[in-house]
Amino acid sequence: MHSLTTTILVVEDEETVQQTLAYNLRQEGYEVLSASDGETALDIIRSEHPNLVILDIMLPGLDGLTLCRTVRRDPSIAQTPIIMLSARGTQGDKMVGLDSGADDYVTKPFDLGEFLARVRAVLRRAPSRPVQSQSLIAGELELDLTGRRVYRGEQELKLSSKEFELLAELMQNEGAVLSRDLILSRVWGYDYYGDSRTVDVHIRWLRQKIEEDASNPKHIITVRGIGYRFEA
Repeated sequence: MHSLTTTILVVEDEETVQQTLAYNLRQEGYEVLSASDGETALDIIRSEHPNLVILDIMLPGLDGLTLCRTVRRDPSIAQTPIIMLSARGTQGDKMVGLDSGADDYVTKPFDLGEFLARVRAVLRRAPSRPVQSQSLIAGELELDLTGRRVYRGEQELKLSSKEFELLAELMQNEGAVLSRDLILSRVWGYDYYGDSRTVDVHIRWLRQKIEEDASNPKHIITVRGIGYRFEA
């Protein structure tokens, strides 16, 4: 059983699915909040700060993809873990979902046991988990692992949850070349369905935020044909 302080928001407009997920999550020991539309969900995320959001893509009004992007742009809630649900399970759909900022993407219909395993995996990687070191420093960059904040000099940089974890993985392995597949397994945390382009997309976003000149990066170096290397 988990601490009741672990709160999960289920955003799903199909009442049967919403109730089934809520019931099974409560059986696992989680506290569950529910919403049937995107606007209500956004209000709950901002007011209650849940530990995890289960987010259906097809919602009335504010759809799941737009809601996810809205959350990621708001610094006060940007690091909220999100698992996206969708009946659309093509490779392209998953890429769009993950590139919108979702931490995981589950296709309906899904096996309940696998779904709960995904929930546990995402929560393990969430900000509340213990970290080995409190901060990493590389030149003018400082990454605060405990507070999940990144600074360049005196300026705080606003990173999404995935961008933060990607930068942490690179900085913790400074000087080592990390392949795209290795980055996927460590940062996304499970056997990723997609191709490695999602790493390239997140690297591009990260460079735009941490590099003085994203077109001539000094920190995140591309190793052609392999992956990326971080240099202080």
